[in-house]
Amino acid sequence: MKPIHFLISSSLVVLLAACSQQESTQASGTLERDRISLISTASEIVVKSPVKEGSKVEKGQLLLQLDSKNQKAVLAKAKAELAQAQANLTKMLNGERAEDIDAAKANLANAKAKLTDAQKHYTRMSELVAKKLVSISERDNALAERDAAKATYDSAYQTWQKLTKGNRVEDIEVAQAQLAATKAEVVLQRHKLDELSIIATRNGILDSLPYHLGERVPEHAVVAIVQANTQPYARVYIPEPYKHKVHSGVTLTVHVDGIDEAMKGTVRWISVEPAFTPYRNMTEEDRSRLVYLTEIDLPDSANRLPAGIPLQVDLEGI
Repeated sequence: MKPIHFLISSSLVVLLAACSQQESTQASGTLERDRISLISTASEIVVKSPVKEGSKVEKGQLLLQLDSKNQKAVLAKAKAELAQAQANLTKMLNGERAEDIDAAKANLANAKAKLTDAQKHYTRMSELVAKKLVSISERDNALAERDAAKATYDSAYQTWQKLTKGNRVEDIEVAQAQLAATKAEVVLQRHKLDELSIIATRNGILDSLPYHLGERVPEHAVVAIVQANTQPYARVYIPEPYKHKVHSGVTLTVHVDGIDEAMKGTVRWISVEPAFTPYRNMTEEDRSRLVYLTEIDLPDSANRLPAGIPLQVDLEGI
């Protein structure tokens, strides 16, 4: 008869060998669904939180409202600048008012009359100087008056020309560009205002709300996580000896904890790199311990199952 300790040791060896064989022919993982992380675009205070964690949500539903007073003021300023740019362009396209043109025309006629009178006075002074009836200084004064009158006339003429011909094409194009810029600014600021309302982008379950009512959230912080209501998939780690057999499109048998009937899943992706990167040369035995993250699409029968359930995938017979 063999000793009792020998029998116990033999039994342990057989049991360990069976466990090792089972582990080597199965890959472990969990059932997962897409998780949507919604991020804040500004550092503001949470003023409304209408949905509780764990609730079903629909696309477009408000999950969190951040304080919008500051952004509304920025938008109002952008709208005022848009109105100003629009008014400036309209003024340039319509030209000057008829009253301003008439006033400029009257000033031009007045300047022309004064220039004519000054020219006649200068001509008379020149004739009198030739006859030595007046001094040269009086003629020079008449010349200065004539030149001043001509300058006034030229100025009035240019003003009248500007009012009647309208604005330059270049000035109108500048005004149009300013109007386009202010319109774009209004669109941008309105978009930033809308982003302060955190809404669900897909149907699903509100998985997490990291911030509470009254808290100030940092900019670019995750403020809500939605578990998408889509077909679940298995996320498992395939051992290195089976990697050459597992590729996109391969069908595998999946066992979900608590579900008696096995499911057929289809591999949609397997990582090129192992779960960790070796930092030195590895032996064949070491390489066999590497695992590769893999995602497997599950059938419609898995739709009712929640995320996070452990599962195993059969690798024998691939």
